[in-house]
Amino acid sequence: MSLSPDRLERFARHIVLPEVGGAGQVALARAHVVLIGCGGIGSPALQYLAGAGIGALTLVDDDVVDASNLQRQTIFTPTDIGQPKAEVAARWVERFDPALKVRAHVGRVRGDNVARVLQDATLVLDGSDNFATRLAVSDACVRAGVPLTSAAIGRFQGQVANFAGHREGYSCYRCFVGDAFDAEDCDSCADQGVLGAMAGMIGAFAAMHAIRAILEGKTALGDPQWGKLHLFEGLVPSLRTMRIAKDPACQGCSAA
Repeated sequence: MSLSPDRLERFARHIVLPEVGGAGQVALARAHVVLIGCGGIGSPALQYLAGAGIGALTLVDDDVVDASNLQRQTIFTPTDIGQPKAEVAARWVERFDPALKVRAHVGRVRGDNVARVLQDATLVLDGSDNFATRLAVSDACVRAGVPLTSAAIGRFQGQVANFAGHREGYSCYRCFVGDAFDAEDCDSCADQGVLGAMAGMIGAFAAMHAIRAILEGKTALGDPQWGKLHLFEGLVPSLRTMRIAKDPACQGCSAA
């Protein structure tokens, strides 16, 4: 695969970076990222994934745009209120870069459809807002041999990590949270609140982390930092990193 002159011009600032270069840009153009959730994390993450030239994007969300989303979900406008987020997000991609392939999946990822949603994915970026979805996605990524970028926010805190639970010796998201959270209920932004700029910060970092994973073994930028959880505190601010060990009894990846 080679880049056309117009694509070379569009991504010139990437290509001039020795850590990315032409080979890295081609790898990004060949990638297919499945984005779970087009909200507070998904909106800015999508903007930077599309901006990076990710060649194919599948956008998954079961919600519609609400006025309260506009404070942090940066791809939506008041005219989008009441419309499915996944479809609005797909239209944004089409306007931003018609060369990208984009597909909208309006609905929630569940055990009975997750394999189909993740089909042919190079990487999954999960910014969903409930543990049931997160764990279903994590388990499916392990089964399919697909790396996972996981990102979450609440109030002034955020966390981002890359997981490769399908690889021997590497942890998955379930190793991190365990089995107790296989439920639909969890704290939400509506209950606790969230700073809009914090969502942008975590979403952009998640996109950067996804790019690292896609470029693994192809460029100097490709250090995915598998199993390292980056914890952000927005009030201080501060950043600390902790390693998530593989759980030998994990129901998601112990047999992987």
